[in-house]
Amino acid sequence: MSDAQRAGRDLDMSLTNARQTLALLKSQVQAGHIDPIYFIQRFDSLGGLLEELTTERQGRADAARFAKLYEVSRAIGSSLDLEVVLNQVMDAIIALTGAERGFLMLLNDDGALTVHTARNFDQETLESDEVVVSRTITRQVFETGNPVVTTNAAEDPRYAGQASIVANQLRSIMAAPLRARGSIIGVIYVDNRVRTGLFRESDLELLEAFAGQAGVAIDNARLFRETDKQLAQRVEELTVLQWVDRQLNENLDTAKAMQIATEWAMRMAGAQSVSLAMLNPEVQELEVMSRAGQHRNNTETQHLGILAPVLNQVLDSGQAALHSYEADRDGFARTLLVVPIRRESQTIGVLIVEADRDNAFDEEAQALIARLGDRAAIAIENARLYNEVKRANQVKSEFIGVVAHELKNPMTSISGYADLMLQMSQLPDREMTFVQRIRDSVTRMQQLVLDLSDISRIESGNLRVETTDTDLWEVIDQARSSVLTEIEERGHTLREDLSDHLPIVRVDPARTVQILINLLSNAAKYTPDGGEITISAHADHAYVLVSVRDTGIGMTPEELRKLGTRFWRASNNHVGKQRGTGLGFSITRTLIEAMHATLHIESEPGAGSVFTVGLPVSRG
Repeated sequence: MSDAQRAGRDLDMSLTNARQTLALLKSQVQAGHIDPIYFIQRFDSLGGLLEELTTERQGRADAARFAKLYEVSRAIGSSLDLEVVLNQVMDAIIALTGAERGFLMLLNDDGALTVHTARNFDQETLESDEVVVSRTITRQVFETGNPVVTTNAAEDPRYAGQASIVANQLRSIMAAPLRARGSIIGVIYVDNRVRTGLFRESDLELLEAFAGQAGVAIDNARLFRETDKQLAQRVEELTVLQWVDRQLNENLDTAKAMQIATEWAMRMAGAQSVSLAMLNPEVQELEVMSRAGQHRNNTETQHLGILAPVLNQVLDSGQAALHSYEADRDGFARTLLVVPIRRESQTIGVLIVEADRDNAFDEEAQALIARLGDRAAIAIENARLYNEVKRANQVKSEFIGVVAHELKNPMTSISGYADLMLQMSQLPDREMTFVQRIRDSVTRMQQLVLDLSDISRIESGNLRVETTDTDLWEVIDQARSSVLTEIEERGHTLREDLSDHLPIVRVDPARTVQILINLLSNAAKYTPDGGEITISAHADHAYVLVSVRDTGIGMTPEELRKLGTRFWRASNNHVGKQRGTGLGFSITRTLIEAMHATLHIESEPGAGSVFTVGLPVSRG
């Protein structure tokens, strides 16, 4: 038998004896036979029983309260929402102590205790005019770290004279400190303004035990809120920086990138003005390239000479510098932040951020502007490199154009004299062969010069395409005549499949002839001798589809993807034996796009290729 069972059995026996004693006393009184000594002994026995019952009842009540404490402690640890935790703590305290009201006070940033939660017995939030506590008791608990209980504050010599006790008729009061990580973070306070003697020392022990758990739960919730707030700030910061990156890299305009950087720096730092200055490497001096915001008269950001010490410090160290100025006669105090713009460990410029207030830029603001400076450095450097490449391409295009122009005259002369020598026919066969080779070489050089001229015009944006209503029969006839000799020399058969009624197309006639010559010439070159080449044309809604089909070597999918890359030629043995520069088809594709025509290619290794150009039909 357990101790609890044995105690319960003994109590039942005592109760049975008590009932028997009462029955006996009652019969003696009714019979008029009263023995005073016996009566006193029986009453003492009943008194002891009542004391035992009271102790048993209190023990059960305490056990129930501790069970409730355990249950509530688990509940308040289930949430990390600070408001939820505070309400849970306060409602649990009132339920455990039977208090009329409860208040939970936390230490704020100013070092003062502030009521965060005020609840009544019905778990209702108290109105502001009902939030009245004994500041003396709460301050004593917070400063000493010792809990306090008073059964009647109005008569307690420690607090009876306090104004809040008298004015609000405070009676039963109990308070305990809230601790977390070795420090007191607040106070739990409960009271009853009507009843006295409501709280006992055992209640205070229970409250103190609960306060220990509540302090940890509240601190965890506050830490979670702070962490969650910081995380939200970081996510917002990353979102902003992502948007800044997108704007900075939308184009490769140096001036635009600088302006975007200054405007975002002002917005992100809450500054009055921002200047972006770049280091001129030739004179090693900073030059303001972009400004944003309102610059006051004589501001340092407009006179870099006044800022020389700060700027030199930033340029030498590569680290941001913060400088504050005392208030001037108008009462304006200024804070200046200078952030380096660095690229590959070199400082290439600075962001000068100014605000008309003290301590304007905390560590987070400085770090944020520094990250913006890093992004601006990349965008500015990319824009600078792009402009250099663009200038280099322009110089190259101009050079090619000049060279092509200068080569035309001597090649024309060489070609003319070669033609004249061939017409004379007075040279021996061997010398005539040499002259013919000269003529062929000049022809290839002329084609190369023409290709280079077109590439130069394409790169410089000066390629001219003048579309007009064009009879496609004439275009096809010119292209065929230009390549017919080459086709016949290779033993190919040229077939035609042309519709009898071809509509007028809107194209550049000369450029269209150039396109078809390139396609027919390529078909002849990349088809083994004795092959078949077919040119076809027929109307298809808004286009006339002109196709050049061959029975040549064809191309792999990988070769198709590379087709049109300048100077690229396939590694096929047959291709390597053919004359070419790898420029012709690149120019052809550009001309097709410039005329708003379409291009479709089908090819299979060993089975030939089909190039189909869709020429837009004239709407006139």
